[in-house]
Amino acid sequence: MAAPVAAVARRLRRPIRRSPAWQGPSRRPASTKPPPAQSSAVRDAFLSFFRDRHGHRLVPSASVRPRGDPSLLFVNAGMNQFKPIFLGTVDPRSEMAGYRRVANSQKCVRAGGRHNDLADVGRDLSHHTFFEMLGNWAFRGEYFKEEACSMAWELLTQVYGIPEDRLWVSYFGGDPKTGLDPDLESRDIWLSLGVPANRVLSFGPQENFWEMGDTGPCGPCTEIHYDLAGGVGAPQLVELWNLVFMQHNREADGSLQPLPHRHVDTGMGLERLVAVLQGRCSTYDTDLFSPLLHAIHQSCGAPPYSGRVGAADEGRIDTAYRVVADHIRTLSVCIADGVSPGMSGAPLVLRQILRRAVRFSTEVLRAPPGFLGSLVPVVVETLGNAYPELQKNSAQIANLVSEDEAAFLASLQRGRQIIDRALRRLGPSDLFPAEVAWSLSLSGDLGLPLDLVELMLQEKGVKLDFAGLERLAQEEAQHRAQRTEPEQEQGLHLNIHALGELQRQGVPPTDDSPKYSYSLQPDGGYEFGTCEAQVLRLYAEDGTAVASVGAGQRCGFLLDRTNFYAEQGGQASDRGYLVRAGQQDVLFPVARAQVFGGFVLHEAVAPECLQVGDQVQLHVDKAWRLGCMEKHTATHLLSWALRQTLGPHTEQRGSHLNPERLRFDVATQVPLTPEQLRRIEDTVQEAVGQDEAVYMEEVPLALTAHIPGLRCLDEVYPDPVRVVSVGVPVARALDPASQAALQTSVELCCGTHLLRTGDVGDLVIIGEHQLTKGTTRLLAVTGEQAKQAREVGQSLTQEVEAATERLSRGTQDLGEAQRLSKDMGRLTEAVDTATMPQWQRRELQATLKVLQRRANTAIRKLEMGQAAKKSEELLKRHTKGPLIVDTVPAESLSVLVKVVRQLCAQAPSTSVLLLSPQPVGNVLCACQVAQGATPTFTAEGWALAVCSHMGGKAWGSRVVAQGTGSTTDLEAALRTARTYALNQL
Repeated sequence: MAAPVAAVARRLRRPIRRSPAWQGPSRRPASTKPPPAQSSAVRDAFLSFFRDRHGHRLVPSASVRPRGDPSLLFVNAGMNQFKPIFLGTVDPRSEMAGYRRVANSQKCVRAGGRHNDLADVGRDLSHHTFFEMLGNWAFRGEYFKEEACSMAWELLTQVYGIPEDRLWVSYFGGDPKTGLDPDLESRDIWLSLGVPANRVLSFGPQENFWEMGDTGPCGPCTEIHYDLAGGVGAPQLVELWNLVFMQHNREADGSLQPLPHRHVDTGMGLERLVAVLQGRCSTYDTDLFSPLLHAIHQSCGAPPYSGRVGAADEGRIDTAYRVVADHIRTLSVCIADGVSPGMSGAPLVLRQILRRAVRFSTEVLRAPPGFLGSLVPVVVETLGNAYPELQKNSAQIANLVSEDEAAFLASLQRGRQIIDRALRRLGPSDLFPAEVAWSLSLSGDLGLPLDLVELMLQEKGVKLDFAGLERLAQEEAQHRAQRTEPEQEQGLHLNIHALGELQRQGVPPTDDSPKYSYSLQPDGGYEFGTCEAQVLRLYAEDGTAVASVGAGQRCGFLLDRTNFYAEQGGQASDRGYLVRAGQQDVLFPVARAQVFGGFVLHEAVAPECLQVGDQVQLHVDKAWRLGCMEKHTATHLLSWALRQTLGPHTEQRGSHLNPERLRFDVATQVPLTPEQLRRIEDTVQEAVGQDEAVYMEEVPLALTAHIPGLRCLDEVYPDPVRVVSVGVPVARALDPASQAALQTSVELCCGTHLLRTGDVGDLVIIGEHQLTKGTTRLLAVTGEQAKQAREVGQSLTQEVEAATERLSRGTQDLGEAQRLSKDMGRLTEAVDTATMPQWQRRELQATLKVLQRRANTAIRKLEMGQAAKKSEELLKRHTKGPLIVDTVPAESLSVLVKVVRQLCAQAPSTSVLLLSPQPVGNVLCACQVAQGATPTFTAEGWALAVCSHMGGKAWGSRVVAQGTGSTTDLEAALRTARTYALNQL
């Protein structure tokens, strides 16, 4: 039997490795059993099976926005939300810490980043950027290989009724290079379940060893494949289900170590499963997509979808159907989860997806304007019951898609005009300029994808300058690197092995409740108590556990208790110091505190020896902590004020604060107006002025589930959870019959806060800009900083008022007008960069824009007057003839050009060149050739000859040109001008 199995394995190795897409239409049914009526029934059957038959807890899909995971642009697998469990960093007080066996259907997006299917969508019959991942998990050894394989086989064959003879399995065959043995346990389990040996295939690490990343949990996987051929001819296998057995950890040096706990992580794509069960050989032929394809046909009038690919798909009609259907699903799901098209990161990828959809719908399907937005209700109809956020945000999604579609269509039209203009300047064999293409691209102004620009040029038989594009891309990358803020040091951390060791040794999580032990004194000051603690563990800089550290050594230490706030929830970590008991004069400065799986790791550089078991006393930096408390309470008040001003459904998208300032991201449909910004500040000031008490209390998480108006973010909260309520005791705020949470700020929050709102002092929003379409970032300061910001704003307002008065008086002196214009520019720069109220900045910017325009108009009028006077004087000095070459006083090149133009207007048959010596030794030059001049006599050539003689440069056109130079012999320059002109004439 071994030889035939090996032969089959060789034949199948390539298809399985590539996970082949269904490349063409097929009429052969994928299953002989009656399929479930709808995809929703398939999804429900999966969830019910694991919940009712095998005791799994059903958890909701996480948002496609990764939470606290900068390594991902989008959630791209069901396991993403459970990473803290796999890594051992889950908060032991959180609900997730209690997960043992769970199942769900997870929204996933694979576009951009490491897993990117965007370019493949449309080309075949199965790739998608958005898909649903059905999965079941077992954590900390709840069950392992035998149970996972048995459950999967039972579901596929007994519940879904897939014939056993259509299923193949693969398992990890070992890797001699790394010393990993074959996973014979999985092989034997499949054989015991009745899978014939010739359909149990072994493969290497590329196919059957799963890794989370370059480092982290990993392990062998076993995959279940479905045979599309059904025994007719060679097998055509597609992967249905991947079962991963996490039992190793990939270390930074590449080695593998056993995990403290083993886990099961499985994933099965709903779209592919539905295709199998509905007897389709394409995911696009299932009821997940057919309503969309029908709606596209009805809206566009294109020929009906027929499932063609490759060369058979004439005009790429079916490709366009698939692209649009897939992309509108992705757009709808992402926007519902708070990711809007933008200019960087995940928003940039979403922007590319939207514009790719617009391009195919308009260029191929000839869809009318507003087409994409009209498809959103179809997506909501097919997915809304499973994911209610789609129903909730349906109108917002449609509006945002329609707005971006219209903007891109306008850009496309303008891009065509720019390309046509550039082409008119090219010679027959010239390459299309890289600079023009770059200006049209996503990295430039209009946002046309470079592949679209290349396609538009190919249609005109022109090649693009790719070498120039590469150079521009490198320059852009360097520029971004220079302007990007340096990332904060990763610092010391507890890895999965250190956490596992602590748990095995029974070390309890750090008691950090003393961080909330502070009080408000009668004099208005805050008293922060010290904290007595014992050193439980010490870690060297490389993470090794040690018994002691010496002087000058950077280290991390765990204590049994701490009053330091560890960075989380958007609040910066505390700073401070500790002293050993009985040795108050030696301070160990603590620079940072981080929490890993409930253990708070403090970082310090030891001035002297510190040992495990030492008794210590901790002191937080009072000014730093108070600054964080001030900003955090102000953040809650700002969130409340935004809801009061913009509406109760206003959503927070994120925040971060330290003692210097706070940052707050909020979902908005349009940019905030100056009046809205002012009202938001006024609402906060009112709350501050009322000096209300801030109540904080830990309560069971279940009590907070159905309180109207209660603010909670997309976070994992511990149980019990801390509630922060402004002006209303927590018990009253959480009373189901109470409306308190609708009338004041009530939020779930683990941060540290002031005890009275009056201690905020003041809040000023000093910055506001759109991160992406639909998300606005606010920057704010509080207390004394806010007071100073208001003072700066008032001072600049007075300066603008004074400039307005000066401009209103008017002047007949050109120099004075130019000085006034420069003052406007200086004021504009000051207003743009000052720390001041943003609403005031926006108002002053609008005023200064008008003033600058008026000042420039006044300058032009004075220059025209001067030019008219000077041109009259020159005409009196020169008899009518073909040439005027002379010097004239002029305060600027602009004035000189105007004099030349007026002379030529009054004497059209005369060519004019004027020089104007300046006080600093430079010489200005301007010229214009007569209308009837010979073709070889150009203004640009004339100016270049004269300015080159003066060691300068010139620029312009055939008719008008200007330049500068430097010379003490003006007569020689004038002779050069006359000689050149006479030779041309």
